[in-house]
Amino acid sequence: MRIVIQRVTQASVTIDGKLHSSIGMGMAVLVGVECGDTADDARWLAEKTAALRIFDDSNGVMNLPVTAVGGDILAVSQFTLMASTRKGNRPSYIRAARPEPGKELYDAYCTLVGELTGRNVAKGVFGADMKVDIANNGPVTIIIDSRLRE
Repeated sequence: MRIVIQRVTQASVTIDGKLHSSIGMGMAVLVGVECGDTADDARWLAEKTAALRIFDDSNGVMNLPVTAVGGDILAVSQFTLMASTRKGNRPSYIRAARPEPGKELYDAYCTLVGELTGRNVAKGVFGADMKVDIANNGPVTIIIDSRLRE
């Protein structure tokens, strides 16, 4: 699994012109699931997300997790995170998980992040055509891949 976390002042998901979910200050997380990913990948990433210290402390140093600042979390599934551009200019998505296991692991990740942070995780709709509005704060953008474990 691969996630992209952005520290945001606000973020929202609109589907068919209607607001589906939105958050204030916190983290917007784009979640990609790869063929062969497991519940262990979802748990490892959820633990990283919950503990990630990307919010400023009283000295202006990124030293606090989302829970310490009362931040919100929005998680949006995004199979394009698994794109390969190795051959040519048209991305290949062959590494992306099929819909059923992909949705299962996306949902597991969201549930685990909620449990670990004690926060409700706002979500998009798996497989939907979504418009995602993200106001990146910093900018702060972190990419974490469960297979690299870094």
